[in-house]
Amino acid sequence: MPAESNLEAENGATENGATVNDAKSKENAMLVLQRGAEAGRRWPLERNRVLTIGRDEACDIHLPDRQVSRRHARITWTGEQYCIEDLGSKNGTHVNGQEVQPNTPCTLQDGDELQIALRFKLAFVDAGATAPLSLENDKRGLRIDKETRQVWVNGILIDPPLSLHQYRLLDALWESGGSVITREQIIDAVWPEAASEGVSEQAIDALVRRLRERIEECDNEFRYIVTVRGHGFRLDNR
Repeated sequence: MPAESNLEAENGATENGATVNDAKSKENAMLVLQRGAEAGRRWPLERNRVLTIGRDEACDIHLPDRQVSRRHARITWTGEQYCIEDLGSKNGTHVNGQEVQPNTPCTLQDGDELQIALRFKLAFVDAGATAPLSLENDKRGLRIDKETRQVWVNGILIDPPLSLHQYRLLDALWESGGSVITREQIIDAVWPEAASEGVSEQAIDALVRRLRERIEECDNEFRYIVTVRGHGFRLDNR
C-alpha cells in the first residue's frame, strides 16, 4: 500500500461513507494457489462478490480435476469476515486439516490453509497482510497439468515428457486419489485398444518400473508408486 494511502487510512479519511482502508481491504484479501499446476497464482477477493471454486469452467477458480466437484465450494463476505462453504462436494473441503461440513460456513483467518478435494492447496491472505513470497515448501511432491500433460516433481518439470503409456499410467494412479488400482484397471487405462487381447504382467511391471525411474530423475528419495502385493498399485504423494 502506498505511503499516502497509509496516511489517509490512519487519519480516517473517508469516501462515500467508507474509509480508504476499507476500500483497500477489498483489494488486498486474496487466495494463493500453493499446490497445483499453477502454484503461485492469486485470486483477489471482493466483499460484494461471491467467489466460486470448482471443476466447472464457469467457476471463478477453475480447478480441472475429476476429484473436484463442478461447484465445489464458495467464499463469501459476511459483513465482518470471509467464510468458505462446501457445496456438498464429493471429496470435501478442508481448512487447516479440518473438514468443512457441507453448507456450513467456516470463517477464515489470515494464513489459513484451504484444501480442495485434497488435490489443491490454497492459502487465505487477509486484507492488509502480505502474501507469502516463497512457495518452495509447497513444491514438494508430484503434480500434473492435465491440459499440457506436463508433470512436475518437487517443482522440477520432467523433461523430456513422459511417454503416452507412462502418462496414462500416472494419470490413472492420480485419479484414484491414493486408492489401489488393479492390473486390470491399468490395462483399461493404458492400453484400451488392447484390453480385449490382454497385456502381460511383465509389460505392466516394466511400465511401472520405467515410470518410477522417470520420477526418480527428479526425486530419488521418495517412493511415489507403491506396490500392493496381490492387489495392484497406488500413488503415494508427498
